[in-house]
Amino acid sequence: MRQFLLVLESELKEYFSTKGFMIWTIIIAVLGAGLLCLPRFIDLSGFTGVQVVAHHDEQEAHKKDKEERERLYLLDEAHITDMEVLEAYFPENEWVIIADEKALRQAVESQEAEAGFVIKAPDTYTYYVYNKKMNDEIGENFEDAMKVFYRRDYCQDHELSYEVMEQVYEAELTVDEQILNKDTRANYFYCYIFVILVYMMIIMYGQMIAVSITSEKSNRAIEVLVTSTTPNSLLFGKVIAGAIGGLLQFGLVIGAILMSYRLNRGVWGSSLDVFLQIPPEVLLVFAFFGLGGYLFYAFLYGAVGALSSKTEDISKTSGGVMMLITIVYIFSLTQLEQVDGMIIKILSFLPVSSYSTMFARIAMGTVSTWEIIVSFVILLVSIIGTGFIGAKIYRMGTLRYGNPIKFTTAIKGIRKMED
Repeated sequence: MRQFLLVLESELKEYFSTKGFMIWTIIIAVLGAGLLCLPRFIDLSGFTGVQVVAHHDEQEAHKKDKEERERLYLLDEAHITDMEVLEAYFPENEWVIIADEKALRQAVESQEAEAGFVIKAPDTYTYYVYNKKMNDEIGENFEDAMKVFYRRDYCQDHELSYEVMEQVYEAELTVDEQILNKDTRANYFYCYIFVILVYMMIIMYGQMIAVSITSEKSNRAIEVLVTSTTPNSLLFGKVIAGAIGGLLQFGLVIGAILMSYRLNRGVWGSSLDVFLQIPPEVLLVFAFFGLGGYLFYAFLYGAVGALSSKTEDISKTSGGVMMLITIVYIFSLTQLEQVDGMIIKILSFLPVSSYSTMFARIAMGTVSTWEIIVSFVILLVSIIGTGFIGAKIYRMGTLRYGNPIKFTTAIKGIRKMED
């Protein structure tokens, strides 16, 4: 135990004495926190819904905003439009009436107009747009406006009251929603973000751990180390030190972002709550399974470092681990909308994937207590088992420095050592 603590202390000092490690941690944390302070100084009302006008007269700001509004061109061949309705649907745009479809198309192509509409009939129109965005609010809003025109004209033709029809059509319902277990939609975004975060941590810091272990083999420092401590103490000390360093770095960045959002939540209009207003119980579950998955893959990368003879070989040796991590990552994200399905239930008991899938099931679905315990015990045993296997590979590598070890050769060597 004393040897393990000495290795751990030595490795942690190396991490935290590295200027690049600390400088980048501080830069990213300050940058992340600073970005969330932007609405206090810049008007991001288009995104946040909270308008901030600083050092300007409101009338001048409104006038400038009006001058900079994007133009929308309109050709109404059916003569059904009501400009008041269009202005209500498009308060941030300026409408230009045009009499020629060719000229309208040219205006859109030259990007003089943001978009253009040609109404052919009460229920038919052509929509011209240069680059259609993923979230095309212009097209959706115009379609809603066209429906208003159609319903209004229908009521006039059939001597019906459009106001009464609108009241019926837009009737407000009183809903008393009682969620008895989990709000899947609310927790979906937290899970999505956390799965991505663990994936990033594993990739970034796992590679760092592998490089740390391999570099000592390549510069023959291992000859000194093996005479003063055991392979178990060396590998466990290095991997856990790398895990602590990664967690502290990542924790500082995420903590700064969450704290900054909490302080600036009002100026964001709570628009980022689905991502950053995370319930404490969700964070607690993530702490156990996220940390467990991170340690499991950290020891896998430790074994990869023990197999490699030079740092240049790590990318080749870690290819299988990288593929496994990526497959689990993709499956985890694609199954988030079916947290009670059979596939994600099976994945939640496998140590390679339980860090994300069991966490998702707990946060979004229905899970029995025994399932959580069994899954976590399997993950814990797998972490310890992977650590001891990696230590044996590390010990084998001390006798073969300068030569890379194949995984199959390492397994055969371990079996002979046990026999």
